Amino acid sequence: MPDSLTSTLTSYYDAVPYDSHPFPQSAVEHLEALAFLFGLEAPPPHKARVLELGCAAGGNLIPFAVRHPQAHAVGVDLSRVQVAQGAAALDQAGLSNIELKAFNIADIDASFGLFDYIVCHGVYSWVPGPVQDAILRVCAENLAPGGVVYVSYNVYPGWKAREIVRDAMILRGGPRDTPEEKLSYARGMLEFLEQSARPDSVLRKTLEETMPIVRNSGNYYLLHEFLEPCNEPCYFKEFVARAEARGLAYLCDAEPSTMFVQNYGEKVRDPLLRECGGSQVMMEQYLDFLVNRTFRQTLLVKQGNAANIRYRLEVPRLRALEFAGVFRVDGGEALTIDAREQPCTALRDLKVTLRLPAHKAVAQALDASYPCSMSTEALLAAVVTLTGEPRAAVEPIVLAMLEELLILGALRIRRTPVSAAASVSALPQVLAPVRRALAGLPASQATAVLCNQWHEPVSLTVLERSLLPLLDGAHTHEALAAFLLDEVRGERLRFLKDEQPLTDPSALHAFAQEQVAQALQSLRRKALLTA
Repeated sequence: MPDSLTSTLTSYYDAVPYDSHPFPQSAVEHLEALAFLFGLEAPPPHKARVLELGCAAGGNLIPFAVRHPQAHAVGVDLSRVQVAQGAAALDQAGLSNIELKAFNIADIDASFGLFDYIVCHGVYSWVPGPVQDAILRVCAENLAPGGVVYVSYNVYPGWKAREIVRDAMILRGGPRDTPEEKLSYARGMLEFLEQSARPDSVLRKTLEETMPIVRNSGNYYLLHEFLEPCNEPCYFKEFVARAEARGLAYLCDAEPSTMFVQNYGEKVRDPLLRECGGSQVMMEQYLDFLVNRTFRQTLLVKQGNAANIRYRLEVPRLRALEFAGVFRVDGGEALTIDAREQPCTALRDLKVTLRLPAHKAVAQALDASYPCSMSTEALLAAVVTLTGEPRAAVEPIVLAMLEELLILGALRIRRTPVSAAASVSALPQVLAPVRRALAGLPASQATAVLCNQWHEPVSLTVLERSLLPLLDGAHTHEALAAFLLDEVRGERLRFLKDEQPLTDPSALHAFAQEQVAQALQSLRRKALLTA
């Protein structure tokens, strides 16, 4: 990359750091499970070597190091400002199994060693062609034989329309001096276009699709997505060809529900199955056109492993997975183990209809266990207990349901159990580095966001933020209630009931106990309490 362009890109991230947080689709445990689902055996995460290209302040990499103290993680990023922020977070968390480096991706060589997992989120499309080549070179040369690569990038055809918006924003905002000015002038351009575009024009339709994103996104996202010097989308098929030229092969998408043609209806499924002749890449390229896709999260492996990839889901592999899911009956009623149909909302707000008692038992067992995962054996045992039916009768129904929900995208999967708490213990506990990370947040910061056991960012309420530093496995529920009472007496916290402050001592004590119980249940459901 020319030094001038390197300096320009670096200045963007130094001036407006990208919001550094966990991306669940890139979680190493998720990548391992997907590799297994499609026929491969990826290295176990608990001792893996992980490299993140474009790690920012480590928000996506540090939580992995927290969950797996025997693993080793390395992150590189051009921005010294963001790497310094990450180094401070590492010191606060007390981690020694991770290092963050201010480093140019193009300078990575064999001396870095081999990695079981390489993650590159939000970088590939936002750097010039030579750096894109360097990313794929590193992914090929520094990947262990059985390793997995994750790369996210913007894609056509969806970005064809967004480029109109980007070009308009750059026309007016690009020449300005500061990031704040660039964004202000760029937003003004879009307001002008929105007011002036003809109702029947391509511009009007493009603005209708893009303006909600512009209005609901933070400044850091808009600057890096729409106003950076580089944003080079490509077609999925082109990306795969570039990867293949480096000795890499397409494995799957990080959101596998997008890969299955049956999710798009019979009118799409049958013609594409005939047209694509068994080529998964061609199938997905056609689907990208169908849904006007704008963004992809692609998993790659060494080409030597491609012969073992299987896109037809196999029952033995389903049996070996851990599953997790949530199911809320529409209308707020409870799940009933009977033959009455009950529409539900599952993960990602997906709608599913539960018809058979065994279907409802699966949903009930998974929801009760969440955020813990369940093995297929544990799930089958729960269904037998809940329905009273013999295992031979429910087993094919359960396995078919798991496959259907997995294809739909309504389940989470792992190879090994998620170490979240199945219930609130007498001495509740949160991982020490997570507690230390919370302690490092400024008291003035309005919201506190932490990474949970599913590699998701979760927000804390004021009460949860107060209690979490004490969840070290040594404080009883009564001790936590006593702490809250001290906070109330010191006027650092207020208890309100019916919008009025509580002052009666006995009422305060009972209310504190009630609030502790509610907060602990909420933290468990948010997958912050550990087993």
